Amino acid sequence: MSAVVLFLAIICYALFAGADFGAGIWDLFAGGTERGQRPRATIDASVTPVWEGNHVWIIFGLVVIWTAFPIAFASIMTALFVPLFLSVAGIFFRGIGFAFRHEAERLPSRRMWGAMFASASLVAPFFLGTVIGAVATGRVRAHSVGNDFAAWTNPVALVTGVLFVCACAYIGAVYLVGDAEHRGETDLVSYFSRRALAAGLATGVVAAINMYLMSTGAPYVFGRLVGPALPMVALSVAAGIATLGLLVLRRDTLLGIRRYNLLRITGALAVVSVIVAWGWAQYPWLLPGTLTLVDGSASSSALWALLAVALLAVVIVAPSLVYLYWLQQHERLVESEAADDLRRRLGLAEPRAVPVGPAEPPPPEHHGRLGLAIVGASVAIRLIRRLFRHGR
Repeated sequence: MSAVVLFLAIICYALFAGADFGAGIWDLFAGGTERGQRPRATIDASVTPVWEGNHVWIIFGLVVIWTAFPIAFASIMTALFVPLFLSVAGIFFRGIGFAFRHEAERLPSRRMWGAMFASASLVAPFFLGTVIGAVATGRVRAHSVGNDFAAWTNPVALVTGVLFVCACAYIGAVYLVGDAEHRGETDLVSYFSRRALAAGLATGVVAAINMYLMSTGAPYVFGRLVGPALPMVALSVAAGIATLGLLVLRRDTLLGIRRYNLLRITGALAVVSVIVAWGWAQYPWLLPGTLTLVDGSASSSALWALLAVALLAVVIVAPSLVYLYWLQQHERLVESEAADDLRRRLGLAEPRAVPVGPAEPPPPEHHGRLGLAIVGASVAIRLIRRLFRHGR
């Protein structure tokens, strides 16, 4: 049961945070300041209200795995410390870039923070994918005692990283098509539809390449993917084809359902089916070849306590997240001039100054670059210390 809870957390993170990563990837390729202005505005409107809430699922998943499967958690964190660190750093710098680019006043600073947000949106899913690929190959052994660079730099792990990036770009573009259509932005519907088609085709090609590599690089998981888990693989392929068909047809409704709602359903089903197929194929192993679910599980009392806490978390947190997504989809979280005026009247914001003469140019924003340099140096020092510690 704890494994089911863990996979549910992974599915939620893949759908919600994956769409966020995908939106950031399309922000990276939106073009220059003028050409990319409208696509980036749509991306901001879709991501801004929910991007922090989407990372609840990775925290929830980490709590489940270290409580229910401590040996697997310790082995993965030890052997795959480098890609895990790089993925967390990507999430960290992505948040910094996204927050600061809305506060920066000068164009060069906005570009710098925007580039950080967009590039980190590509880095984070890639290294998370290499972790999953490394586990699937069976190169992560139980009771690992040090970093294993070969585990996450083999072809299967690297291609799995690329597959994660393509899948995030795909689900992100599909969701952005729905958001643009919901807002009546016809030109952006076409814009993101083309990108969703390209990402969907790229995901299919990379997935086929990865399956071929897994036949020799991860034989156990591959054998079950083309065996017991094959129905879920077929369902993912069918859902992906259905999504591409909906993107091409451009019909407003189908079977009485709005197209953008169908797009979200089929796009999500394609991703969910792959995750379920992977879990099914890896069963009953936590770490293929060295650690099973039974051998790697915590005590029964710990598992029951975890399930009780997970149930409480769902009861407390899930309604808030559902309400957040409902508000975002119904555009209830967009700030208005009335809200800005209310904050000024309550003394929560300074009134806007009316210029009476030539405005002096603002001082250069060196503090942002200095802060970034300090943070980057601190992170690098911590990484080097950790690597030396494991190397001893």
